[in-house]
Amino acid sequence: MHPTSTPSNLSLPPMKDLTTENITENVHIVNSQCRDPRLRYLLNRIVSHLHDFCLETRLSTEEWNTGIQFLTEIGQISDDLRHEMILLSDTLGVSSLVDSINHPRQPPATEGTVLGPFHTHDAADMDHGSVLHSDPDATPLFVLASVKDTRGNPISDVKVDVWEGDSKGFYDVQNPNREGPDGRGVLRSDENGEFYFQAIVPVPYPIPMDGPVGKMLKALGRHPNRPGHVHFMLDKPGWDILITALYPRGDPYETSDPVFGVKESLVVDLSTVEDEEMAKKYGVKIGTKLLRHDFVLLTEQEARELRKRNAIEAMEKQGRKVVFHDGLPVPADE
Repeated sequence: MHPTSTPSNLSLPPMKDLTTENITENVHIVNSQCRDPRLRYLLNRIVSHLHDFCLETRLSTEEWNTGIQFLTEIGQISDDLRHEMILLSDTLGVSSLVDSINHPRQPPATEGTVLGPFHTHDAADMDHGSVLHSDPDATPLFVLASVKDTRGNPISDVKVDVWEGDSKGFYDVQNPNREGPDGRGVLRSDENGEFYFQAIVPVPYPIPMDGPVGKMLKALGRHPNRPGHVHFMLDKPGWDILITALYPRGDPYETSDPVFGVKESLVVDLSTVEDEEMAKKYGVKIGTKLLRHDFVLLTEQEARELRKRNAIEAMEKQGRKVVFHDGLPVPADE
């Protein structure tokens, strides 16, 4: 045991005789010794909300044990390619909420959305115009995009990580015989802020239903089908990272995404490559489906200022003044 955590070295306020009415206060007393103000604040709110949930619902021992087993199974089924905890966070709307808090956007900046459980770190670097998929049954899609700042200036050398499922609605990591990345790649925006590649028209697909999260959705009577989309992660030092996706308009699941990732600004219209000059320039066939989009990034400073302003407003609505610890908000009275 670390010498600073031995009972003889602690100066704890006296705990009260435990009851359902005061156990929350007693836990706060013990946790109040934490020297990190942000961690102390987080644990205070987690304990308060969790205890309130137990008291409000009169949670049974059987239900609590079921919850513990549920989380245990999520850990057991997860590995480097399957991220069941991310899937749980997504299907409860937490991922979307946390992203919106930590990467706030205001027009004209592109809105973010969920990372999802299928991102990997083994995608190969690709040249502009590269083909993302080896799927012969898919409908080809040419993606022509740009990256700009909020003033409309192009941003060069942005790392653009792209991934999507195949024409059957499966990602490469769901293939038990996966030998390497497919349907994913990494590009860099050029001096004009442009990047382009050949993908496929995305189709709807079910999120994995063979694990504990799938059991949860079935118990809740929820469908598992995500609308078709293409994922993008745009990253460059000095700029706030953008994790987002584009959703072709008209998908039957556009308004009922089980991971709450669809935002109206991310719903896009597909067109067709009809101009011979464009087809020749980019090496695509006339008639190929076309997705054009301009991504707009915030600088880290712009995002930091917006995040701080939002935090102050949120705390003020709670009737509390705020101070910041390592850039994160803490009530001034904590």
